[in-house]
Amino acid sequence: MILASVVGLDSAVSAALIQNCMVIAGIGTLVQLFPVWRIGSRLPIVMGISFTFLSLAISIAGAYGMGTLIGAVIIGGLVEGVLGLFVKYWIKLIPHVVSATVVTAIGFSLLPIGANSFAGGLGAPDFGSLNNWIVGSVTLLACLLCQVFAKGFLRSLSVLVGLIVGYILACFMGMVDFSGLSGLAVVSMPRLLPFTPEFNIGAILSVVAVYLVSATETIGDTSALCNGALNRDPETKEMGAAISCDGFVSSVSGLFGCTPITSFSQNVGLAAMSGVVNRFTIGIGALVMIIGGVFPVVGHALTTIPQAVLGGCTIMMFGSILYAGFGMMARTGFSQRNMVIVSLSLSVGLGFTQATEMFKIFPEIVRTVFAENCVAVVFLLAVLLNLLLPKKEE
Repeated sequence: MILASVVGLDSAVSAALIQNCMVIAGIGTLVQLFPVWRIGSRLPIVMGISFTFLSLAISIAGAYGMGTLIGAVIIGGLVEGVLGLFVKYWIKLIPHVVSATVVTAIGFSLLPIGANSFAGGLGAPDFGSLNNWIVGSVTLLACLLCQVFAKGFLRSLSVLVGLIVGYILACFMGMVDFSGLSGLAVVSMPRLLPFTPEFNIGAILSVVAVYLVSATETIGDTSALCNGALNRDPETKEMGAAISCDGFVSSVSGLFGCTPITSFSQNVGLAAMSGVVNRFTIGIGALVMIIGGVFPVVGHALTTIPQAVLGGCTIMMFGSILYAGFGMMARTGFSQRNMVIVSLSLSVGLGFTQATEMFKIFPEIVRTVFAENCVAVVFLLAVLLNLLLPKKEE
């Protein structure tokens, strides 16, 4: 929606792209759950359109058009997919201490998203209003009470309970808008190749660079999911298969006019909190996304959930990703070397990306990849420190 509005696409094309995105997210999730050959990790990972590419996508589409952007998305996805197939040759660059640092950075990076949703959604006219505070707080309280006092099956549904309580309260407070549900077509099929792909070497290289950042996020998500929800470390082949799914499905996403797809950190927190990691259950969620794309009324109904309700649900979920990162750090050990890697990577990555003007002396591609992406900075610095710092017996 953001890309379409900035680039100036008409409402009909925008609606078709949103519909395509939901279908692609569902297909990508199903491939992760039920792999095709070596593509897909067989882990309870939920896929969705990535925010990581947004600023670069706006830049390329604004300068060269959507066709050039889509061409770069298709080629870049193939590059990431192939990297995933050969993960065993480069995964040693990412030991546990690096994974733990990246997972922690992902947790920190999600906290502002949860807070902005809690307040009504960034840019909303009623951002920070009393109504949003009330609905967000009641939703969060419902999640917390269910998590603490409920037992068995109900405890695993704490986030859903909070969402229902918050949604009902928002309805009574007049915060839910059902006007978008009128006049919708009953069935609307996804459109293949809404834009003709064009191939520009500069755009392709820029997008490939951001694909590498997306791959690091997928490694972090996979590590956090395995450690936080499955109580084990991820296998090398699982991480490679997850990255391959990211890449190859992103190429398919490009064919439908959408930006790249990636694993969603939000679901990592949900899986850790609820303990629900059953692939059939997650697959039902994927089918709901596909149905939402084919039957527009379903997708529009889901969009009526107020941001404050989602914020109340996600605040605690995102914190659980941080907790998973801390647990991974504890298992790597608190040696002097690990302390330097973790503390310097997090302080520079989180600190520098809060002061984005620091990057104005660098070329545009560096600013695009690093200036507002703390996960990319943290990952790069953690890898470099791990390679450069001497390894000695503690």
